[in-house]
Amino acid sequence: MCIRDRRSGALKQGWEDSDFPILCETCLGENPYVRMLKQPYGKECKICNRPFTVFRWKAGPKGRFKNTEVCQTCAKLKNVCQTCLFDLEYGLPVEVRDKFLEEKVEIPTNEANRDYWSQQANQNIDQLVLPYNNQGGKNSILEKIQRLTPYYKRNQPHICSFFLKGVCNRGDECPYRHELPVENDLSVQNFQDRFYGTSDPVAKKLSLIHI
Repeated sequence: MCIRDRRSGALKQGWEDSDFPILCETCLGENPYVRMLKQPYGKECKICNRPFTVFRWKAGPKGRFKNTEVCQTCAKLKNVCQTCLFDLEYGLPVEVRDKFLEEKVEIPTNEANRDYWSQQANQNIDQLVLPYNNQGGKNSILEKIQRLTPYYKRNQPHICSFFLKGVCNRGDECPYRHELPVENDLSVQNFQDRFYGTSDPVAKKLSLIHI
């Protein structure tokens, strides 16, 4: 199949092509000059399973390489970053934000209903009236607990697997962290829980601190 036919088929199926990602300031990193790699239809969205344009970049001089994980349609419907899935306005997990909003977008979790719903939303995304962009003013409770500054610690490299085995010989030049992992409730996270705002350990931790 030629490239033109493949792209035409992709557009007919509602695959997403974009020129720039939807990201929060934290995920972009502290470096004001960001070089990104773009891969059209690089992988499936972790929510709706539709192929979308993937972006990859290094989040700061000491940060790790990050990717977009969900498509722009899903990100716009929840007003979240395509990578960390935190709210773009308040910098909070979806579960915490939606707890204090009068309205919220309910996306079907059943595969068949979700696929149809996502396709319709993608075609009419500019006409949809979303509660996150139409609140008539900020929520007073969310304003009190919102994150006002970027949290760059979220971008730190993963732990070096060779260090854990005691065989890493790179020392200070190793791009990964040389430390022992900490086992707690935050050790097990997934994109589905964070996006839908259910059983998110990060939201639970923030709730205990601020609420």
